[in-house]
Amino acid sequence: MSNNLVVRFAGEGGQGVVGGAELMAAAAAQGGYHVLTFSTFPSQIKGGPAWGQARISSEPTLTPGDYLDVLVAQNRYAYDFNIAELREGGIVVFNSEEFELEDTSRALGLPADKMAREAGNPLASTIILIGAVAQMAGVDLSALEAFITKRWTRGRAGDEQIVSGNIAALRMGAEEAIKSGLKLEQLEAPKPDTTTRILIRGYEAACLGAIAAGLDSFIGYPISPATTMLVYMEQNLVGPDKFVGQASSEIESIASLVGAGFSGKKVMTSTAGPGLSLMGEGLGLAWMAEIPLVVADVQRGGPATGLPTKTEQSDLICAINPGHGDMSVPVIAPGDPEEAFFAAAKAVNWAERYQGPVILLTEASIAERAQDIPMPDVSLISQESRIVSDGSVGNLRYKGDSVSPFPVPGGPGAYVANGSEHDEQGDTTHLPEVHVAMTERRFAKLKTLNDSTYESEGPGEIILLPWGGSKGAARAAWLELQAEGVNIGWRYTMFVNPLPEALLAELRAAKLVLVPELNYLGQFSGILRTLDVNARSITQYTGLPFKVADLKSEVRTRMASASEVRA
Repeated sequence: MSNNLVVRFAGEGGQGVVGGAELMAAAAAQGGYHVLTFSTFPSQIKGGPAWGQARISSEPTLTPGDYLDVLVAQNRYAYDFNIAELREGGIVVFNSEEFELEDTSRALGLPADKMAREAGNPLASTIILIGAVAQMAGVDLSALEAFITKRWTRGRAGDEQIVSGNIAALRMGAEEAIKSGLKLEQLEAPKPDTTTRILIRGYEAACLGAIAAGLDSFIGYPISPATTMLVYMEQNLVGPDKFVGQASSEIESIASLVGAGFSGKKVMTSTAGPGLSLMGEGLGLAWMAEIPLVVADVQRGGPATGLPTKTEQSDLICAINPGHGDMSVPVIAPGDPEEAFFAAAKAVNWAERYQGPVILLTEASIAERAQDIPMPDVSLISQESRIVSDGSVGNLRYKGDSVSPFPVPGGPGAYVANGSEHDEQGDTTHLPEVHVAMTERRFAKLKTLNDSTYESEGPGEIILLPWGGSKGAARAAWLELQAEGVNIGWRYTMFVNPLPEALLAELRAAKLVLVPELNYLGQFSGILRTLDVNARSITQYTGLPFKVADLKSEVRTRMASASEVRA
């Protein structure tokens, strides 16, 4: 028996390989399994190498899996490109209408398109392949049939024919697997779990978290891989006094947010690295004029157009300081879809509390990942609102050395949103002493963001500290290292700027902090070194997430080198 099944559907864009993985994951989740998906595809609309991966487990899982139990290959290139990741004893299921394999001892060729037509649904070729995989892994077909029935029963004419055709296709694939005699270790039945769980993508969780925190408006411009947030908000941020708009550019988007925030609304947008670059001046204005807003940056490979559909963690420096001059924008970087819900809610609340821009720094691998998570408890989400002026400070909008009452236009107080350096009243000034006082005021406001949390386990001499989407692979590697007796500590937070003060103290006390991150520069460790932390990055910049085995090996190497230096 096995507690894991990792299946990759590989082919070209437009062949349904991503949908196949997601369909199998969704069916398994409905049957009580834990699931996690990952997909990668080219930027063109159709064609080019693509694959979708589903990990199905009887236990909670942290990563898409290092190696494959089953490779489903739609063409020869997909087979050649992905076969190296098939584990020993794994099985290949391939489209025999496209190519043939010389060695079929652990391979099953199926004329999937032809079989789908015979089943009565020409679009069910992927279902044929899923049926074969499920049979070989011992997955209960009745659970898959129940999912198919629920998925395609929509109250439309022809639903019954689609359902019957898909179920017939599923059974045909399973029958071919039985005839082949090929089997994998049988997948354990899901363990009983009384927790209410939902299957959700990261971008959906982030949107729902922001809505739970009382978001009023969302204005965005389509850009991969952040467009899904805009579309989701168009469909779900609805009701009285709610507004979702599509801007004509990222510059219009951030300018609209500044205006909406100026009017007293809780506002948000989504973008990716190129868009964040274009928003730099607007974010600087929001910092200088002290206007609350949230920008969700779904990181992709860069710079320039870069890798628009791949994952990376290379926008951290830009997120903390997106404009010129002295600024330090709060950044919250969730590590999985569950955290994305709470991170987005916190971003909205932080923006309101300290009266300025906040970056929700996620990445393609989290935004597009489908994962089962415990149903978020919305009662844990507060709805903070900025301190609104009651007129008691008159026209002194920027009075004091921290947060001051916010004059909403039409209400008490005189409001001037000035992007030039200004005095307490908001009048432009170039006086050195005023610039010093106002600069210190803007940075002092960050101290109000003092409710961040962090994880701390194990010793503190050598620490593993991932951030963002590298959390899952790093956590899995750390757990295996712990089981093997390796003496290394674990620290993690999604609040990367400002860091929790207690966490920063622990990091400063450590002899070495290892930071896994998906970029070339080692951006987070570089930032940590400016904070007197002896941090060194473990970097990867392939457009793909870390593998647990690779990360473990590198951690061991770095720890051995550190020991030699100390000796």
